[in-house]
Amino acid sequence: MQTTLPTCAGAGLRAPHFPALLHGEARFPWVEVHSENYLYGGPARAALLAARALQPVSLHGVGMGLGNADGLDIDHVRAIATLADAVAPNAISEHLCFNRSGAQVVNDLLPLPYSRESLDLVCANVMRAQDILKRPLLIENIAAYIDCRALVDAEEAVSEGAFLTALARRTGCGILLDLNNLYVNSVNHGVTVESVLADIDPTLVGEIHLAGFSTEDGMLIDTHSAPVHAPVWAIYEAWIAAHGARPTLIEWDADIPPVQVLLQEAERAQVILDRHASSTVTESDHAPA
Repeated sequence: MQTTLPTCAGAGLRAPHFPALLHGEARFPWVEVHSENYLYGGPARAALLAARALQPVSLHGVGMGLGNADGLDIDHVRAIATLADAVAPNAISEHLCFNRSGAQVVNDLLPLPYSRESLDLVCANVMRAQDILKRPLLIENIAAYIDCRALVDAEEAVSEGAFLTALARRTGCGILLDLNNLYVNSVNHGVTVESVLADIDPTLVGEIHLAGFSTEDGMLIDTHSAPVHAPVWAIYEAWIAAHGARPTLIEWDADIPPVQVLLQEAERAQVILDRHASSTVTESDHAPA
């Protein structure tokens, strides 16, 4: 999927790094911000608009609840749309998850069972969201700490990769491929990264996320609190070599380092993108929608 993001390596822009960016002390080819931090104006919105005047920006959401069985929080999606009208972002992305059951709202990204029923539900929600936004979404695969495979009958089951591919084909959204999340899930649940990637049509991938994880009680946690780990770099380079460059983002949301550290991580990703600059994107045979 084509976006208007530069096909190079950017970074998540967090509050501690705004001064360096706005004062010209550091510059990324593009940055991503969390949409929910800028919905209601004020100094934060003003700083974001100043950053947008300097470089491309992507809005990355955590609250739409595209997997909610009782539908979207329409007011929340409309607030994102208002923000997007002000910012004119190069991309808008969200997570493949749910966050509400009835009146109970959870401030987390909860995993869905990958079934045909879930696919129909998410497709309806994504199309509704895109109608409100008047823009296509990029949908990100999440790190899941509950394995939902046992909840789905075999004849109803859809693999994660096939789910993402079908979702993108049916709704016109793109895929935001988070390789750290794939690696975390592979260690925690035994689903290989290779098996997930084999079912994803690479032409539908519009962006890639890279981040660091932590380990707690033998489980990997997608904390975004460390440099990208070696296995994730290896997965990234193999994917780029096979399918071509994509806009790539370094995420770092906890234990936030000096901006120079983010610049170094982004430069490492850029070296890989440059190394495989001649790779072309080719469509292959993947699960039908």
